[in-house]
Amino acid sequence: MLFIWFFLFSYMITTSTSVDTLSMNQSLQDGETLVSARGIIEVGFFSPENSTRRYLGIWYTNVSPFTVVWVANRNTPLESKSGVLKLNEKGILVLLNGSNNTIWSSNIASKAGNNPIAHLLDSGNFVVKNEQETNNFLWQSFDEIGDTMIPGMKLGWNLEIGLERCISSWKSANDPAEGKYTLKLDRKGYPQVVILKGSEIKVRIGPWNGQSWAGYPVTSDKSLQKFVFNEKEVYYEFELLDSSDFNIFILTPSGTGSGIFWTSETSTRQVLTTEEEDQCENYAFCGENSICNYDGNHPICECLRGYVPKSPDQWKMSFWVNGCVPRNKSSCNNSYTDGFLKYSHMKWPDTSSSWFSKTMNLDECQISCLKNCSCTAYANLDIRDGGSGCLLWFNTLVDLRNFSQLGQDFYIRVPASELGAASRIYNKHYKSKLRKEDIDLPTFDLSVLVNATENFSTENKLGEGGFGPVYKGTLRDEKELAVKRLSKKSGQGLDEFKNEVGLIAKLQHRNLVKLLGCCIEGEEKMLIYEYMPNQSLDYFVFDETKRKFLDWHKRFNIISGIARGLLYLHQDSRLRIIHRDIKTSNILLDANLDPKISDFGLARSFLGDQVEANTKKIAGTYGYISPEYAARGYFSPKSDVFSYGVIVLEIVSGKKNREFSDPEHYNNLLGHAWRLWTEERALELLDDVLGDQCVPTEVTRCIQVGLLCVQQRPEDRPDMSSVVLILNGDKYLSPKPKVPGFYTETNVTSEANSSSENHKLCSVNELSITMLDAR
Repeated sequence: MLFIWFFLFSYMITTSTSVDTLSMNQSLQDGETLVSARGIIEVGFFSPENSTRRYLGIWYTNVSPFTVVWVANRNTPLESKSGVLKLNEKGILVLLNGSNNTIWSSNIASKAGNNPIAHLLDSGNFVVKNEQETNNFLWQSFDEIGDTMIPGMKLGWNLEIGLERCISSWKSANDPAEGKYTLKLDRKGYPQVVILKGSEIKVRIGPWNGQSWAGYPVTSDKSLQKFVFNEKEVYYEFELLDSSDFNIFILTPSGTGSGIFWTSETSTRQVLTTEEEDQCENYAFCGENSICNYDGNHPICECLRGYVPKSPDQWKMSFWVNGCVPRNKSSCNNSYTDGFLKYSHMKWPDTSSSWFSKTMNLDECQISCLKNCSCTAYANLDIRDGGSGCLLWFNTLVDLRNFSQLGQDFYIRVPASELGAASRIYNKHYKSKLRKEDIDLPTFDLSVLVNATENFSTENKLGEGGFGPVYKGTLRDEKELAVKRLSKKSGQGLDEFKNEVGLIAKLQHRNLVKLLGCCIEGEEKMLIYEYMPNQSLDYFVFDETKRKFLDWHKRFNIISGIARGLLYLHQDSRLRIIHRDIKTSNILLDANLDPKISDFGLARSFLGDQVEANTKKIAGTYGYISPEYAARGYFSPKSDVFSYGVIVLEIVSGKKNREFSDPEHYNNLLGHAWRLWTEERALELLDDVLGDQCVPTEVTRCIQVGLLCVQQRPEDRPDMSSVVLILNGDKYLSPKPKVPGFYTETNVTSEANSSSENHKLCSVNELSITMLDAR
């Protein structure tokens, strides 16, 4: 019994002494080791094969041959077996040599608490932590990766603290010092994994495609791979699903990768290495804009479709490094007519100069690429479940290869001339997508419009704006059209074209111009509208002769019609539309002089309860834009309300706000109307040609509406539903107007708020902002 008791007591002492932990002020000497709880991992001192130098390292215990996965003092070896590892009171691991000098130490990111300990985990992670805490590490070997990546390690970046975790090779098989090669996650463009020799890329493993690395498109049912990419971190890691399996990756001194496998049953390593000669593994082996093939069924190097060898003679001699160049380079003037060719089973090209979106679909991705003449290719960002996201490449394409069966789809851009008959198919496909997105908008053939406008003759030209000239066209059935043709010199382009198509095709109202269709063919982009025989409002109201045809009844009808059209845009349409360029030249008049709002190239739609937005690019016309839009880029329905108020005062007076200046006070039209209103002389604003034809109460009501709409503060302006009610005679909704925007004059006697006092005279013409000019 005494013997049994003594045995049990001895056993309890042995098991209570932790062999996987180094406590504060304890030491680990050469010849001693720490072993993880399950006996999988060991930390101690070792010498590489054929070397007498000593290193502190971590290795797997039950595998043959000896497999070291981490080395502490890789660049400062011990020359004898005198090394000692200690954990000091600050929670720092220090490695001392025989002279008691520190040759290596761990870094502590934060202050150590009470009782720090060093703990060797079964995962292979050697950590320093406070004894009471489980996962809050003060330091971990997983943050200082050597030449080996094991499950649970993170390859990549902790962006919050600026920590990069990368793999660096040994100098040689028996020298753990940092070698020539590094495997890292490059964050330029869309992140990708590369193997560097010094600062030059030797091998590009590629970006993550959702299920694997693009350069190694192989998945395994034995491991769980994870790629995390957010504002805090970007990293890759893998975990093994079976705890009896072991799998590690080693970057060899020659710069190749070796995958090593074994199980707890066999304990004998199996090595899968990339030492086999594969020329396509060499970065940019075939140069730019070319594909590397290594299946024996194709030439090793071939140019992408639409490209030709840059140095044909060298290419024939199998010297491919100069790559390929476009056969017919597209220009920004006609780039929207380009098409795309699909390549399958590909390794994506270098993504260091790429752009990506996680939310776009493949069609949106294609359109985005087409809109940028520097974009040369696109693909889904994530290939899982049919694909999602968007990845765009620009300019040259580098380091592509074909995998025969594996790999991912990839779409390269080529000029229409390279597509031949496919060009027409592509244009039809593009138009069909436009119809699908924009509610079955009809398309017109270019030849039909050429005949209808008599080859866009000067005699048929109706006018010209920022988008381009507008022509009258007559079809064979005598139906008349207005054809708006994008000018090559226009500051606007496909964005404004698509914007107008996308918005107005979905809108139907008697006071909005009707879009009949569009034409996209070759370099031509055109919009086809119903023809307005009386052209635009400014053509009538500011002309000395023609404005006589606008009696008060017609003017009041125009004022009311514009209000109803804006009310529909702001509140009653399926989309909430802010026009952003309401002006007299954008109000067209039909045969009965009924108004129709036109030109939606600068319009914006709002979603849900959104009431305002802002932009850095002010796009509008002098004299009509609101103060908050001109000064700060804020636009809302109240921006259109301001522009409408200017138009109302212009229709009543027959004078342009931008050009008017009364000789006595040098006010613009808004200031002049305001002064007359405060002096109870509002009817003096009325156009002289109207004489006694008007209804004074309607004129006064319109002037009041105009002044309410052009008030300085957006919150003071009425919405369009209130405007319509006021115009219809609702006195309850007729408040007194306050001082207008762009008006500051002294000695104003009014009901204006205090912000109108003690200001100096100025004119809207003196306002200096950057914007698109009148169209």
